[in-house]
Amino acid sequence: MGKVIKDTPHANGIDICIYTQDFENEFISLTDIARYKSEDPAAVIQNWMRN
Repeated sequence: MGKVIKDTPHANGIDICIYTQDFENEFISLTDIARYKSEDPAAVIQNWMRN
């Protein structure tokens, strides 16, 4: 497994982390997106999981 590289683009003043190992498979931090959607990111993630 290679070194994980982290990039942080900014959208509407929110930092969204993107992680990659091979520049083909990227992972976006859903908790960063949930923080943008609500003051309570845990509730947003619970709703996503329920659906």
